Amino acid sequence: MSELYNHKVVEKKWQKVWDDNKAFAATDDYSKPKYYALVEFPYPSGQGLHVGHPRPYTALDIVARKRRMQGYNVLYPMGWDAFGLPTENYAIKNKIHPKIVTENNVKRFKEQLHSLGYSFDWDREINTTDPSYYKWTQWIFLKLFKAGLAYKKEMPINWCTSCKVGLANEEVVNGVCERCGAPVVRKVKSEWMLKITDYAEKLIEGLDHVDYIERVKVSQKNWIGKSQGAEVDFSIKGKEDKLRVYTTRCDTLFGVTYMVVSPEHPIIDKYKDELKNWDAIAAYRDEAAKKSDFERAELAKEKTGVQIEGLTAINPVNGKEIPIWISDYVLMSYGTGAIMAVPAHDERDWEFAKKFNLPLIQVVAKNGEEVDINAAAFTDVATGVLINSDFLNGLEVKDAKAKMIAFLEEKKIGTAKTNYKLRDWVFSRQRYWGEPIPIVHCDKCGYVPIDESELPLMLPEVESYMPTDNGESPLAAMTDWVNTTCPCCGGPAKRETDTMPQWAGSSWYFLRYTDPHNDEALASKEALKYWMPVDWYNGGMEHTTLHLLYSRFWHKFLYDQGVVPCPEPYQKRTSHGMILGENGEKMSKSRGNVVNPDDIVREYGADTLRTYEMFIGAFDLSASWSEDGVKGCRRFLERIWKLQDIMTNEEGYSSDLETKMHQTIKKVSSDYENLKYNTAIAAMMALLNDFTKKGSITKGEYKTLLILLNPVAPHITEELWQIIGGSGYVYEQTWPEYEEAKTVENTVEIAVQINGKTKGTLAIGRDDAKEDVIAKAKESIADKLTGNIVKEIYVPGRIVNIVMK
Repeated sequence: MSELYNHKVVEKKWQKVWDDNKAFAATDDYSKPKYYALVEFPYPSGQGLHVGHPRPYTALDIVARKRRMQGYNVLYPMGWDAFGLPTENYAIKNKIHPKIVTENNVKRFKEQLHSLGYSFDWDREINTTDPSYYKWTQWIFLKLFKAGLAYKKEMPINWCTSCKVGLANEEVVNGVCERCGAPVVRKVKSEWMLKITDYAEKLIEGLDHVDYIERVKVSQKNWIGKSQGAEVDFSIKGKEDKLRVYTTRCDTLFGVTYMVVSPEHPIIDKYKDELKNWDAIAAYRDEAAKKSDFERAELAKEKTGVQIEGLTAINPVNGKEIPIWISDYVLMSYGTGAIMAVPAHDERDWEFAKKFNLPLIQVVAKNGEEVDINAAAFTDVATGVLINSDFLNGLEVKDAKAKMIAFLEEKKIGTAKTNYKLRDWVFSRQRYWGEPIPIVHCDKCGYVPIDESELPLMLPEVESYMPTDNGESPLAAMTDWVNTTCPCCGGPAKRETDTMPQWAGSSWYFLRYTDPHNDEALASKEALKYWMPVDWYNGGMEHTTLHLLYSRFWHKFLYDQGVVPCPEPYQKRTSHGMILGENGEKMSKSRGNVVNPDDIVREYGADTLRTYEMFIGAFDLSASWSEDGVKGCRRFLERIWKLQDIMTNEEGYSSDLETKMHQTIKKVSSDYENLKYNTAIAAMMALLNDFTKKGSITKGEYKTLLILLNPVAPHITEELWQIIGGSGYVYEQTWPEYEEAKTVENTVEIAVQINGKTKGTLAIGRDDAKEDVIAKAKESIADKLTGNIVKEIYVPGRIVNIVMK
């Protein structure tokens, strides 16, 4: 009898063997076929890994291990996304330098990942806070700056009242900071911006050439928000200025009854002295400044606004004078900061118009009929015919749009326009723990890049990294570091004291893995040509919009610069579902439902945790944790262990299980490639039951089963391989192949019926002749054949029906 399976001894043993052998190091042999598997590198928090981390890491570890056995040179790397606010906030709270916090957290994370037996190539480990890494983050920024895609702009930003830092729109959730939960207000700051909008069309077009799950493509396209419409100029009565608006529905111009501009629109300040109700306008602007973009754009909120008394606009298609209002639901950061309001056909405009007693004009109708628009806006206008619209009357919507654009362009009051919701990327933070921006400001030369030979521009040591109340970075107080000379004229200049956001380092990290120790380039041309694009990238669904968009933008820019060899960074992108607490709720300390993976590894073993997280349910869906499920996976592995007690020394497959072996190889191989890890494990469980039922397993069958299970449970399979006398290591073996012909059962079970009612079943050969099948069927139910047989029916592979009187 075999000894009991001791996971603590076995797992430490094999982790040391893998380390000593550098078993999973990618090679520089570029003649081999390559496979680049990538998981999102984690932010190393003080809490360490949670049980959600192993799910994607194990999934791609399975793919990486399988590919190695299939003869590929596999790159499966890991690193640390270690700059950013969470570390700095922790450092401030606990009075520990962020650098020390980061080092401690990385050490803990790495120990945990190592304990789970992942086949990461640790020789390629990267850290975004390492100067040898962020040197190239700064280098990319300089490239963006020189290409006109990085610029500084004074603008209203989202300001976290607790973190005391500017936030991108995507970092504001329901009006609060996504990191700390504090209220977010509007504040005017001079911010570095990246012109991602220049790449909007390329970012959409590129999705046609990659293998992303559909919902990921949809989230990307929705965020970019491409639309086709027209820009239209509304004259301001008695002034030379015009208010330009963008609209997707220029066919409704005859229904415009008022205009709305953003409280920040420059037209307001320009004509301040002519506005009769300036005090009311100024007070409204002050209130709007306290709200985030999210709050202002929220559809459900009550509409507020102030009419601008002293300015009116002229509807360009009918010459009618219409009022101009300010309202916080119009954002200066979106479009032109001004809209034309068609209250009969837009719910938000309708609510605003009803509140302030503004006129309604229906201009699109189904079947040419008017409706009671005083009751509600008539928004079902994607199709229909135009009414109350002069030269557009009677035209279908599509034709009316085309005719209106022709009219606008002929009169030089508008033009066709493609627009995008995508906004330029706010790229600076007024904090310490981030990459220094390699720019100086000279009163004579303006913003000037430092010379590339001076990179990395090191993040200086500071006594205090507390955020400042005036909104400046803590670096601003370091005058010895700030004061420098202009690279252009040699005169006095000051360094930029804002730092880059956490998004910076994660926007190109996948490139550095290909050649992480290169001092001359972010990676060599040869390495990039060989390894890129990433073959399979898996990460959280929460990162499939912004991180994916930002990293694709940087990559496309680098492609245009001739730095990288392909236009898209990731050929395939998948996402995994969350692991919830046993109560079905998201794990959190406050709910008391957090599971520490260290506890599971200690009690049940890393292989049990890996197996359970792959068996818990469909990989792309959320699933609730179950302690009973963990125990069940441990029992499965113990049964695999005990198969050594019934192993025979035959190297081949037994005749009665040969078909099942080939079916299992086919099933597991396919399921590993299609994120169906739970059904792959179920197939191996079913095969295990067959061996147990039979009471024996050949050495050849055992070897195949161990190879199939190895990507999921690598420690126990390596140990068993050694125990049964397998040569070398499992990770060195060739992945099993199946023969299609042998996946088909040679026998089938059919029903035997009398007068259409089943009386029994019969096992027959798949190719048995009809006469033989009928004879066997009659023999099997001979005691029931008590009448006269009038007909014998055989449906091949399904039933024999004996018709009797």
